[in-house]
Amino acid sequence: MSKMIILITGHIDKGITVAEAWEAAGAPGVTLIESHGLRRLQEQSRRLEIPLFVSMASLLQQAEETNQTLLTVVNDDLVDVMIAAACNVLGTDDLDEEGAGVAFVIDVARVVGMQSSRQTTEKK
Repeated sequence: MSKMIILITGHIDKGITVAEAWEAAGAPGVTLIESHGLRRLQEQSRRLEIPLFVSMASLLQQAEETNQTLLTVVNDDLVDVMIAAACNVLGTDDLDEEGAGVAFVIDVARVVGMQSSRQTTEKK
C-alpha cells in the first residue's frame, strides 16, 4: 500500500536537501510548502505585544520564521528509509529531539498520475 509522508520542520534551510535525499532514496517526487505554525505566531505576537486575532494576517505577512512542510507518496517499504534520510539531513538521531520536526505517515488508498522518474526514464 502507498503511504504519504508529511514532514514539518523549522529547519527551512534544509528542506531542499531533505527533498533531494528522499528522491535519491526512491521517492518519485516531493512537494515543499512554506508554512507557519500557530505556536510560533502566538509567541511572535506575545513578543510584539499585539493581540493575536487582530494581527494574524499582519503577522503572516511579516513573519520571518517559517516551517518547511514536505510531502511525498511512497511504497510502504520506503517509509523508514525516508524518515532515516530526513533525520540524517536534519542532523538528528530521532525526530523526537527538541526542534527537529514532526513527521507522520498516512495510508493512501489510491494514487493516480504519479510515476517515478526511473519509470519515465526507462520508457524513453
